[in-house]
Amino acid sequence: MLTAIFAFGSCGSFSGRNIITLFCGGVRNETLNVTIHYPFRLNEVMLVSANSTLCGRPVQETHLVGDSAFSAEVFVAVAIMAFCYSMATLLIYLGYMDSYRDPQGSSWPQTDFFLTILFATIWLVCSSAWAKGLQNVRDATGTAGIQATLSVCQAQGVVCEVTERANMRSLSVSVVFGFLNLVLWLGNVWFTYKETPWHSRTPPAEEVPVRRHVPVPI
Repeated sequence: MLTAIFAFGSCGSFSGRNIITLFCGGVRNETLNVTIHYPFRLNEVMLVSANSTLCGRPVQETHLVGDSAFSAEVFVAVAIMAFCYSMATLLIYLGYMDSYRDPQGSSWPQTDFFLTILFATIWLVCSSAWAKGLQNVRDATGTAGIQATLSVCQAQGVVCEVTERANMRSLSVSVVFGFLNLVLWLGNVWFTYKETPWHSRTPPAEEVPVRRHVPVPI
């Protein structure tokens, strides 16, 4: 449960700022401030407003490039659902264990087993997708990404550089906790399987034919 909390907490609460410096080569240098936050719809983050002038050159309205909102939002949603499911199963284990293990028609162990497999699979997919989405955010907000996005950076004598980057350590931590949740849920697959009738079912013992002693005629 704690790993799920750390996963969605470190991702969903992120907000940071990049400072971009334009070295204009003889003209007064320019500075841009860009705020990055969850859910990382970068194409909605304005880099330069309309009718702006940078380094003595007119610049059109420019936004960052990319959109990692889907992978981030799915990652957070899965973490929240995993936390809620873990809380519900914990209550069942503590208060209704007899009903949980009732062999007379209780299907909860099988349901728990299949849902655990489902969560493990989803953790693999969403953690991988969010790891890729985070890398896209890093690329789009780095120096190379800004230079490719901002047209004035292509002008002769103008050098664009991200001089102060937002600390994305918490986002890296969220990816680590995502894959840690994957490992934990894979381990839970075995424990939930042990509670199912398929594991506890013992094959019927084979009947051994009784050899009768036949008296030998005298």
